[in-house]
Amino acid sequence: MNAIQEASRLLASRLPQTPTVGIVLGSGLGGLADQIPNPVIISYAEIPGFAQSTAPGHAGRFVAGELAGQYVLCMQGRLHFYEGHSMQSIVFPIRVMADLGIKTLIVTNAAGGVNTSFSIGDFMLIEDHINFMGANPLTGPNLDELGPRFCDMTFAYDPELRALAEKAASEQGVRLQKGVYLGYMGPSYETPAEIRAFRTLGADAVGMSTVPEVIAANHCGMRVLAMSLITNMAAGIEKKKLSGDEVIEIANSRAKLLQALVCKIVSEL
Repeated sequence: MNAIQEASRLLASRLPQTPTVGIVLGSGLGGLADQIPNPVIISYAEIPGFAQSTAPGHAGRFVAGELAGQYVLCMQGRLHFYEGHSMQSIVFPIRVMADLGIKTLIVTNAAGGVNTSFSIGDFMLIEDHINFMGANPLTGPNLDELGPRFCDMTFAYDPELRALAEKAASEQGVRLQKGVYLGYMGPSYETPAEIRAFRTLGADAVGMSTVPEVIAANHCGMRVLAMSLITNMAAGIEKKKLSGDEVIEIANSRAKLLQALVCKIVSEL
């Protein structure tokens, strides 16, 4: 807990005011932070206790400032389990945000479509998740200052925020799919057999992030909204190999639309 508070104090000392919203930007989606005028930029390397992001499309820094009428703190780059980081390191930034006083967390990611009614480029509002990572960030001694030993996950994705996102998407003419996100360790992509199994389990999209952050945020009492950009159809659906370059390419092509949607949501908070 001391490490969380030390990092929180450093951020607070660098920011002109306390952020009200935290935003985690997924693969290729970091451009939202570039829309912030006169931002405060803090590299993860400057913050004690922070691990470094090595994934493509992840800059590895905080960007803070005014966005759509709210003072926000954006994570321009997240940490992944497949990079070799511990679950505790992955969720450390979320806990620091909570210690700063942030109550609302918006999470974005690039994901593979498991639901065959989805199309590449679709946005999916996450209604629930399946943790298939084989680990949980709450294992080990509980940090009672953050939350309870046994964290309820019934409403892991805040119903009011989801309704707000649906309204914002409708007003902007954006088709917003809804579904269940399955978190997978990676870094290898899933096999076609695994995708068939995940579909049977009820997954609509699959990715290598988000689940640990959402668990930690709920443990800290934060309200969470999460959305996936479907950057590819999952293994076996289109009978072709998957490529990380394709993920970034699709993310870049759809980024502006997602950025506009997130800005609209933030403006309504």
